[in-house]
Amino acid sequence: MMAAVRVHVVDPSAFTPPYDHALCAALARAGVAVELFTSRFAYAAPPSADGFVVHDDAFYRWAAGAPGSRARRGAKLVQHVPDMLRYARAARGADVVHFQWLTVQPLDVHLLPRRRPLVLTAHDVLPREPRAGQLGAQRRLYERVDALVVHSEHGRERLVGELGLDPAKVHVIRHGAFDHLTRLAGEQPLPPELAAVTKPVVLCFGLLRPYKGIDVLLEAWRGIDDAELWIVGMPRMPLAPLQAAAPPGVRFVPRFVADGELPAYFRRAGLVVLPYREIDQSGVLFTALAFGRALLLSDVGGFPEVAATGAAELVAAGDPAALHAALTPLLGDPARRAALAAAAARAAAGPYAWDAVAARTLELYRVLAPGA
Repeated sequence: MMAAVRVHVVDPSAFTPPYDHALCAALARAGVAVELFTSRFAYAAPPSADGFVVHDDAFYRWAAGAPGSRARRGAKLVQHVPDMLRYARAARGADVVHFQWLTVQPLDVHLLPRRRPLVLTAHDVLPREPRAGQLGAQRRLYERVDALVVHSEHGRERLVGELGLDPAKVHVIRHGAFDHLTRLAGEQPLPPELAAVTKPVVLCFGLLRPYKGIDVLLEAWRGIDDAELWIVGMPRMPLAPLQAAAPPGVRFVPRFVADGELPAYFRRAGLVVLPYREIDQSGVLFTALAFGRALLLSDVGGFPEVAATGAAELVAAGDPAALHAALTPLLGDPARRAALAAAAARAAAGPYAWDAVAARTLELYRVLAPGA
């Protein structure tokens, strides 16, 4: 019998617990011996560990200040080097080390474990607003690892074309649909003021950041009065100007929404809109796929690759008039929305299923560690 590959999945800052846990659980189902090394998620309890071991005290055990504060960032930076060095010693127990995030690039390139195959998933393929020297540091970090995982052909083209990386080390492995969110015990209902809404609902969900095009969506919503637009998520930008500019029929839920609350928002939505100015792939998109929601996406990054499955319509990014022109017929065509929703459910169960993601990831691990 072939021995199980021993894999460490590493996300120092716990940036993507849903992704980390879904990947680890799928790898465990595939027979991989998986350990997740991370820190405590600051906003809510992470998903349950299904078949793998979690070390949530591997990084940043001293948490000063509020999540996202300057004090918290400073405390993490002080701990970063000793924690990375301590993890490098723990990495001796792995056949493959798979980092999800490495955000202190000038330091991390010198702190990675030695004598173990290293994989890095490029969730953010390149910095959106790079600081001086950041692109060079990112390239050196990418060159230091043995393999890079991206979630789209678009991401691969950027790394090969813009950074000049060796095409042989850049591997496209799809993001998985977060189907575990559809099976949660104890789902919470919508808040009463939202549960009382009778009109169709269009949902824009996730951290609120400038690149996500919320301003474009608000402008596009003008003149739409037969539905409501819900903008739901924790702000990472000044929100008051957006709220002041919002037309009628828009509701904001400006806070972190935990997993137990999340299903109610997606089940209520007849359409999920992601009007991003730029992106590679989005966890919100793969949440919407899992719930079988119709999607309207901007034509950026890897979004067209998802739309090619039939699960989404595309619209030009940054163009309120084009977005309005796409929203209006979709809202008036239940059959079209139903067709998009059915395609989304098929995509979630097929190419974007986590077991398919794990199988492709395990193939990569076995190439990197053929004796494991």
